[in-house]
Parts: sequence; C-alpha cells; structure tokens
Amino acid sequence: MVVVKGGPSKNNTKSTGIKRVKGENFYRDAKKAKVVKLLCKDGIASKAIRDKNGKIIQAAEFQSSEAKPGRVQPDKRWFGNTRVISQDALDHFRTSLGSRVNDPYSVLLRRNKLPMSLIQDPGQGKAPSLTTLEPYSDTFGPGAQRKRPRLDGGMSSFEELAMSSEQAGRAADEKQAALEAKAAGVGLVPSDYEVGSSAQRSANGFAADADELYEIPVTRGRSEPIYSKGQSRRIWGELYKVIDSSDVIIHVLDARDPLGTRCRSVEKHIRDEKPHKHLVFLLNKVDLVPTWVTARWVKILSKEYPTIAFHASINNSFGKGSLIQLLRQFSVLHSDKKQISVGFVGYPNTGKSSIINTLKKKKVCNVAPIPGETKVWQYITLMRRIYLIDCPGIVPVSAHDSETGTVLKGVVRVENLETPAEHIPALLSRVKPEYIRRTYNLEKWSNSEDFLGQIAKRMGKLLKGGEPDLETVAKMVLNDWIRGKIPFFVAPASPEDAKDGKAKAKATAEEVEAAVEASEVAATDAEVDAATDKLLKRKKVKGVEQPLKQIAVATKFTREDIEAGRPEDYDGDTLEDLNWDDVFQGEGASEEDDEA
Repeated sequence: MVVVKGGPSKNNTKSTGIKRVKGENFYRDAKKAKVVKLLCKDGIASKAIRDKNGKIIQAAEFQSSEAKPGRVQPDKRWFGNTRVISQDALDHFRTSLGSRVNDPYSVLLRRNKLPMSLIQDPGQGKAPSLTTLEPYSDTFGPGAQRKRPRLDGGMSSFEELAMSSEQAGRAADEKQAALEAKAAGVGLVPSDYEVGSSAQRSANGFAADADELYEIPVTRGRSEPIYSKGQSRRIWGELYKVIDSSDVIIHVLDARDPLGTRCRSVEKHIRDEKPHKHLVFLLNKVDLVPTWVTARWVKILSKEYPTIAFHASINNSFGKGSLIQLLRQFSVLHSDKKQISVGFVGYPNTGKSSIINTLKKKKVCNVAPIPGETKVWQYITLMRRIYLIDCPGIVPVSAHDSETGTVLKGVVRVENLETPAEHIPALLSRVKPEYIRRTYNLEKWSNSEDFLGQIAKRMGKLLKGGEPDLETVAKMVLNDWIRGKIPFFVAPASPEDAKDGKAKAKATAEEVEAAVEASEVAATDAEVDAATDKLLKRKKVKGVEQPLKQIAVATKFTREDIEAGRPEDYDGDTLEDLNWDDVFQGEGASEEDDEA
C-alpha cells in the first residue's frame, strides 16, 4: 500500500464538489455566502446588531435616525429647457405635417410624442348663454338698458326676419317636391323603358350628392320595430368594443352600392375620437358588378382611405393576398406591439364574416345570406401577430333612409316583413327592365302588382280561388335582390369629374410646396432637415397592387353596361391595373414625402 503524503488542500473542490469562499467557515458555501451578501449592504446586515443588554450597536439598513445631508448636482440642465427647437424648424414641421396629416397613405406613429396641437385648430369653446350676455335686470324692468331686441344674422328689421323665414320655407317645399319627383322616377333614366325607371345610373349620369340617391319616402306613419334593426344599444355597444380593441379598422362596403353602405358616423367617430387608428375600405362582392365599376370605385374611394377590392370565397377568392399583405405591413409599422388586432365593421349582410372565413380558408364564423347572423363580437387568430375581430352589422340612423331603402340595403330580414309587396315598385325603378325580363322570363308588365301576379302564376304561388299570393312572391323577389341574382349596380362618377378633382388636388399640392419653400428661406437647410428627421421618423412601405382584370364576374350584364365606363382607347389594362402608389402619386405627392 502506497501512502501519499499530504492530503487534499482545503481550497480543493474536486474531492467534495463544494466551492468555498475565503473568510467563511465550512458551514457556509459560496451559494449561501452570496445570499447573505445580497441581504447586506456595505457590510451592514439586514438585521440590527445588539449587545447582550439589547442595545443597538449597529443599526439595520434604513433604520438609523441620522440623515446624511442631501446635495443636488450643480448642473445648468436643472434651470433651463432640456429640449429646444428653433422657431423656423417648428414652422417647417407645422407646414409639412399639416399638409399630410389627412393623407390616408401616411401613417403617423407615436403621435403622443409630437406637438400635434400646432396643426389643430383651437376649439371655439362653449357658446355663452343668453342670460350671461344680456342679464334679466339689464334687459327688463326699470333698469333696462336694451333699446331694441337683437336679431340674428345681421337683420335690422322684422321685415328681413319674415323674408328669411319665407325663403327657408320655400326651400323646404322645393326639397320635398324633389323627393316626390325622385320617388316617381322623374329624370332618372331615359324614357324609352316600358315600365318605371331605374336608379342604375350611366357612367356620366351619377349625381354628386350620392347620399340622397335612395330617398324614396315609403312610410306608414309610425315606423315598425323591424325597420330599426342594427340600431339597438347592444349592437352599438358591440361596435364600440370592436373599435376600442382594434388597431386597424376595415370598413366593409357592398360593391353594388358603396356609398349607400358607408357608415359616415362611424368614420367621423374614428377620425375625431380615434385618430391613431387606421381605417381601410374593403369593397366586397366585386363579382356582382362589371370590372370597370370596381376599378373606378376603387380609384374614387382610394382618395379618402386605402381601398381594396375583394371577393369572399373559400376556394375562389379575389384580393386575399392583397389584404394579407396590407395587414402584414401594419404589423411591421407597429413592430413595438406584440400583436395587432383588425376589426371588421359595416352594414349587415355585407360579408364581414365571409371575409374572415376566406382569410382563414375554413369556417370559423357563422355565415348566412340573411342579415343579423352575427350576434356578438368574436376574436379569431389569423397568424401569430395578427388577430381578427368580427362585429355585428350596424345601421347608422339617417334622415335620408326610408323604410324601402332600408329593406333594399339588406338590413331587414325579408321573411319578417308584413307587407313586402309595397317595396317592389322601388326595386323595379332601380333595375333595368332587360335584367328583370331575363331573370324571371317575362315580356312586359304594367305595374308592380301585374309583375308579381305573372311570377306567382308561373311558380304556382296561388291562394284560394286562384288568386296570386303577392306577398310570398314579393319575398322571393326581395331575396333574389339581396342575394345578387338580379343584376344591379350604382355607377361611379364620370372621368371628367375625376379630372376636375385631380386638377384641384394638383393646385393644392403646388400651394403646399410653395408654403414649404417659403418656410425654408428663413432657416438653414441643415437645421430644418435635422429637426424634421428628429420629429418624424420616415419609413417607406411598398404599396399594394391588385390586378382587377382577373376578377371573375359571376353576374351577366348587357354589353352596354360592360362597356359603359371604358374609355375610347381602352386596351384592357387602362382601368383594371391599379396601384396605391400610382393613385396617391397622381395627387401631387412625391416619394420623398411618403412617411410611416
């Protein structure tokens, strides 16, 4: 047996595997010593040290009653402005940002860190009450100081007041007469049609006030509750929850009538109360209108907000790639967030749930060709950083909407209508007779009752005694209208009007450029550019392209409607190939000004 002189040293950890610390006994290894060191500060234990009599010899941390004198570092930053910018650079910021703040293709991030109050007009404030301006004691009684009543509008006599009242009444009568003429079909279509008229305008016959296109006053005194669907407190509560939870809000429009399905009150609420949220138009059901109608509507609506043409279908969709590309761009812009939420809002039966099913390529939301299928909001995961929110359809209250207009927009369930036949005359006035003949295989008819009677006899919908069941047939016709079996579309504005708008936009852009050049004269270029880059972090994002000529139109239109909006030198790619960058650059902006 060989004896090795000298055993293992005390600091050797290979034999025991325990790391020792110099100055500690063998009961405390390195790990415990580290914990004790954490609980102490500058060698002072976390507990007070006392002698045998209980008197504190060494106080614990923060236990001592003796306070050391506090001193503030002598620095000029404590007594001056920490962030300073010159007035010239601030004027340049106000001019450059003020010209682009309403641009839908410029996304302003971190607006809380920017002086947005420079470009916002101060509010007028609350109007003072009449008793504040003219107290009762100064107006009536022995101490009255008013010599004559003050009239509004700069009127100096009661005769002028009576004249203005008479003019207001005459204007109201003229407006009512115009509504009645429009309801009777006067001046809407050429007079060579056999019955009624049509609100399906030609390419050059679209009025500027498109909001009043469907003012057909068909009422029965007090409105029934069925015509108030989509206006309840619960529905609006669901809408506000979706708006508050969404970073991007997609407004779904019907391609057959985009202006009739716009919720302008919701747009105003987002623009005024939620300016940091992004609003996008989605033109759904583009397979039910001619391609040139889709292209022109996209070009018109893109001047207000980014617009995408879409056809919701799980197997044969259009615009799915463009929409996903847009959502990914928003997720890149908001890279500081863990995920973004995308909310879908709009009128009932516009296809919000179908769009979500198309993006997921499977059924995740209940869909039906009737309004009111979605009852509550629903969260759906599209990908790791993008969530979708489905919202019930909402119907903003409008003085322009009549009961018939509400029914023809697809807001009301047809099977719940008591007298659906009264809405058929308005339907016949909006559709060209050629489409009615082709859809129902009819030759001609004298009025709406004759029209429904012929269809009832062909389909065997008869009552006792061989009388036609007009109400049942009217429900069938309204269902065909809502589901797109009857060809119909509202034509957009003519290209001449678009050229006038482009000229105005170009003139505005030239004025903005002149203002920017004038502001740059006073300050040096280096100072202005440095301040602007500091305030605005610019980032270019590629636009979305859509080959609209690849849309498969399911509805068969006449040759006149198919070629109505095409220019004379049409080569197949003039209207259909639209790029956001092209649409936006056409308004007079440069690529250097595209900011994110």
